[in-house]
Formats: sequence, C-alpha cells, structure tokens
Amino acid sequence: MRTKELADIAGISVRTLHYYDTIGLLSPEIDRENGYRNYSDQDVSTLQQILFFRQLNFKLTQIKDILNSPKYHQTEALLEQKDIILKEQTRLNNILKLIDKTIQAERGEITMTNEEKFSGVDFSHNPYEQEAREKWGDEKVEQANQNLKKMGTKEAEREFDVIYTKLADVRHLDPESDAAQQEIGKWYDFLNKVGEYTPEMFKNLGEMYTADERFTKNIDKYGDGLAEFMKEAMTVYYE
Repeated sequence: MRTKELADIAGISVRTLHYYDTIGLLSPEIDRENGYRNYSDQDVSTLQQILFFRQLNFKLTQIKDILNSPKYHQTEALLEQKDIILKEQTRLNNILKLIDKTIQAERGEITMTNEEKFSGVDFSHNPYEQEAREKWGDEKVEQANQNLKKMGTKEAEREFDVIYTKLADVRHLDPESDAAQQEIGKWYDFLNKVGEYTPEMFKNLGEMYTADERFTKNIDKYGDGLAEFMKEAMTVYYE
C-alpha cells in the first residue's frame, strides 16, 4: 500500500506518515526502483496501534518505546487499550450525569448544593500538563506555572492572543521573511517568559504543531495553515 492510499483510509495526512517514518515510529520498505514507501499489512496494523495510543494521549516517544519493547504483544496491547477506554467511558459518563443534573437544577427541577456541582468528577486532570511533565520534567512545568502566576493569567492570555493573531496575519508570507521571523521571535520570547526554551526545543515544539493533530486543530483556529507556517518559521528561527 502506498503512502497516500494508507493516509486516506486511516484519515490522517501524508505528512504525518512521513513524520512517523522520520522518527522511526513506522518505517515501511522503500521500493529501490522508484523510491516509494510500500506499507505491508503488518505496517497497517502497527499504524492502527499507533493511532489507538494517540487517542489515549500517549506521546509518540512513549508509543515508540512500547512498540519496540521485547515484551510488546499486540493482542495484550489491545486489551490494555480497551481497559483504558472503559475507564475513560466511566469518567465521561460521570461527567454526563453531572451535566444532566446541573441542567435540571438550572431549570428549577431540583436543588444542588455547591459541593454537588463538583461531585463525582475530577476536574484537576490536565493531559497537556502531564505530557509536558513527562517530556521536560516536573521542575520546568512548575517553574512555568509560577512564572504565569507572576504575569497574571489574563495578561498572559492577552499577550498570547496578540502574538497568534499577528502570526496569522503574516502566515501567507515566506517563513524566512523578516516580517515572519520578527513575529515568530515574539513567540520565542513569550515562551521564555514562562519557562526555559533553547532554540532547539523551540524547533522541536514547532514540529509537534503539525505532527500532533491536537496542536494543529487548536492553532489553526486563528487561521487555516497557521500550524504549518509556525513550524516552518520556528525551524528557520532555530537555524
């Protein structure tokens, strides 16, 4: 199966498959005559596993370690994924019950205490923060949180919004242009107000913007193609 064909049936981009190959997560055989990637049935099954793990918020590095582990067994992995999903299903059902109960209270059908408005649901879970802790360590995340508190949440949100709006305005330009580099530099400066980012970390973060569909979706709310533009501009900035 060729790259475009697999991308179409899996519902992901060709760029994502190329990225998985680049990082050694899913590397198909290369046709020596024409240089095309040829995906076997096993590669397709492996991609299914990768996408299952991605839906469960596993990092790509974690998935790679799991798939390369000598203890890895596909059937066991599927059973573990099923167990995780069932637990998540229970959590979401609890949220739905709480929402339904709150709707009844808003309509005056029942009365809820303040404590009941938060009962049965853990609102403290933040998958993005957990991912950051695993990638860069607790110390950097705690430092970033403290710096954000010093700045003030509203102030940080306003600055973030201004930076992304201006980046969206120049996304049609060449990422190497002075205007594009000036705006992406403001993003680098902002990140270093709330944490410590080396140019290499900045570049790697940009790659995540297109490799991780969650980032792409959120960033492109400011303008179609912004995530791709930022990735390229951040790479130029690093170089």
